[in-house]
Order: sequence, then structure tokens, then C-alpha cells
Amino acid sequence: MIDAAPGAIGRYTILGELGRGATGSVYLARDAFADRNVAIKVFRHAGENPTLGGQHRSAFLTEAALVGKLTHPHIVALLDAAVEQAHSYVVMEHVPGGTLEQYTSMDALLPLERVVEVVFKCSRALEYAHRMGIIHRDIKPANILVTREFDVKLSDFGVAQLTEATHTNIGNAGSPAYMSPEQLTERELTHQTDIYSLGVVMFQLLAGRLPFTASSQASLMYQIVNHDPPSLSSLRTDLPPAFDAIVARAMQKDLAQRYQNWIEFGRDLAALFRDLEAPREDFTETRKFHLLRNLSFFRDFRDVEIWETLRIAAWNRAAADGTLIREGDRGDSFFILVDGRAEVTRAGHELASLGPGDCFGEMLYFSGESALRSTTIRSSTPVLVLEIKAAALSAASDACQVQFNKSFMRILIERLTAANKRLTER
Repeated sequence: MIDAAPGAIGRYTILGELGRGATGSVYLARDAFADRNVAIKVFRHAGENPTLGGQHRSAFLTEAALVGKLTHPHIVALLDAAVEQAHSYVVMEHVPGGTLEQYTSMDALLPLERVVEVVFKCSRALEYAHRMGIIHRDIKPANILVTREFDVKLSDFGVAQLTEATHTNIGNAGSPAYMSPEQLTERELTHQTDIYSLGVVMFQLLAGRLPFTASSQASLMYQIVNHDPPSLSSLRTDLPPAFDAIVARAMQKDLAQRYQNWIEFGRDLAALFRDLEAPREDFTETRKFHLLRNLSFFRDFRDVEIWETLRIAAWNRAAADGTLIREGDRGDSFFILVDGRAEVTRAGHELASLGPGDCFGEMLYFSGESALRSTTIRSSTPVLVLEIKAAALSAASDACQVQFNKSFMRILIERLTAANKRLTER
């Protein structure tokens, strides 16, 4: 790719570099003739690395073949293409606003309605591409652009499979973390490979992580081909069950069990969006974040770990004099008191009083399975309680688990110190 931004490419004045990818550099340019800004992807010709040059040539020919042919509101328009002595280039619609990558971390996830909207629009774009004889083969957040008005545009058809192509794409192109099992095993591909990849994107936008992670590409590929992804509900307890069902079906390894076409996928997404239009909880995600940030339990947590906690937790309210957990009952959750006060008793004897930031039932997290409650917790005022399944925390990121363990240990030490003080005062 070109090392320094040129002053001009063809008839386009270069305004700056937008980024660099596997197949070329992308520049912001001005098209004076059409009075608009455009993005120009430049492909270097083969030099010291013929294989890389061949990949660039294949990507250029694929995108050049699509100039003027893909007209869809959710696909980046390809406007022009040309070959010069040192390089080739494709001119595209410029979409300011960045990519979906910025919304794939736990502390920056989109509202559920927005995720469904984004995935639905992508499904419409890919259904249109399929009707045009195109399989994208590289669906990932980095290839989904977001406008300032939060519309989405699918981009980068450089490794697409075209029904009427006059050249052959080189290698098993794509990004391994988002590739379908059949793509990794080099089987014949259909539009269902893009359905799988969009399912992975939806998983990541909801969970803040990829379904499969590994220390090596070989291990990652083995997992995708042979293992089932974790359920979304194990990572985010606040998700309606329909999210789990849709993502699981989109990511089925068995093509007969996966969505057969984009219409089926879109129909389920549309139904899910209608369900989400029902009235939501009376306080926002931002308010929930600040409630946790101000609790002593979370004083050492980074923002990203608090956001992850929000994704795996459920919020419960209880009136005064209500039983939150009962001695002898079996449970699989622990709790953090967000607001209000509660009393701890065992065999009818009062043991302690709890306030905002205190936790209870946390020993179940360390037991590894559901166990019998050893105390009874009753609310003495109206309370707001955060409930976290022990299994959900076990599936959380290592960083999040470390912070919980530190808080649990600190609370244990405080409880032992208080107990020793009471003994010495007798």
C-alpha cells in the first residue's frame, strides 16, 4: 500500500488518510466534479510480495466489478474504479461516523432496540446482495459503517464471492473469528455463511465479546468448527429469551438448522423489535451505572467492569418486611443491596444489618453449584437489589471476576474484624 498520502489520485484531491486494511489504504478525498467528499481505497500492485499483490488484485477486481451495481440504502455505494501504473483504486461513498467496532466492548454496548435495528438493516442489505448473486464472506463490525444519524452501511466487498465473476478470489478470505464452520473447512458456500457471520456480530454487540476466543488461530478455528458457542443468557441475564433463540439459530453449525434464508432471519428480528417496543424499566442504563459506581462494593472496579456487571445482573425491588432469601432454601444467585436496608438472621437470631453496597449469598459463587442458604435476609425498608447468577459471573471476563473476588475478600475481612471486635467487647 502507499506509505504517504499523495496530493491527488486521478481527478480526486486527497484530504487525508482514513485508515489502512489488509488490502489497501483508504483516503478521504474531494470530488470537485460532483461537489462531494468520497473515500478512495488504494490497492498496491505486486512488488516484492507477489502473493500479497495477487490478493490486492483480486480484491480490486471484485470491488471494481461492483461499481454502479449495488444500489441499496444500507450498502456503501461504489462510484468509480481505475488502474494506474503503481496502484489501482476504487472510489466509494464516504460515510462519516466510524464502524460498529466502537460498540463491541462491554462499556459501550448499544441499547437492545438499536442492536436489533442494526442487524435487521444488515440482513436487508445482505438479502439484496444475495439476490444480485453476491456472498459477502467478510461480515464483521469493522465492515459495517455507522452514519452520524446512526444509519448503517455495509462495506468492503473485496473478498465477496460473485456468481458472474471473471476472476478467482485467492485463499480462504475473511476474518476467522466471524467465519462460518463451512468457510473454515473450505466447503461450498451459500448465503448461509453470511447469516452465520451476522449472527456472530449480533452476539458480540449484545455480549461485548466474541462467542469464541483462543490464544492461536488454529485453536480458534477448531472451536468454531467443533464447539457450541455459550448462550447469550449465560452472559447477560437481562436479555429476553428470543435473543438467545435468534442468535443460536443464526449460528447453527448444521445448515439444515440454521436460518434457510434472509426472509426468515428478518421476520424473527422484526418480531423481536415489536416486543421491545413495550414499556421498559423506569430507570436508564446510565442511571444504573452511576448507582453501582457510587457503591462501596464497586469502588475498585473500572468502568468496563461495571458495565459488564450490568449485563449479567438482574434488578429486583422488594417492599419492606419482605423475605429476600430464606434459610434452608436452595439457591444459585448472590445479591448486592443497591438501596434500602435489610436484616440477617439465623434460626431466628439477628446477626447483622445490611445497607447499600453490602452483599449476601455470595458463598454460592465459590461452591460451584446451587446450595442451601445458611441465613434469612429480610428487607426492613423498601429495597433495590442486584441479583447475579453464580454461573453468569463464572462465565464473565477474568478481569471482572478478579474485581468481584477482591470485593468478596474485603467484605469477608471486614466481617471477621467486626466479629472479633464483638468477642473482645464481651
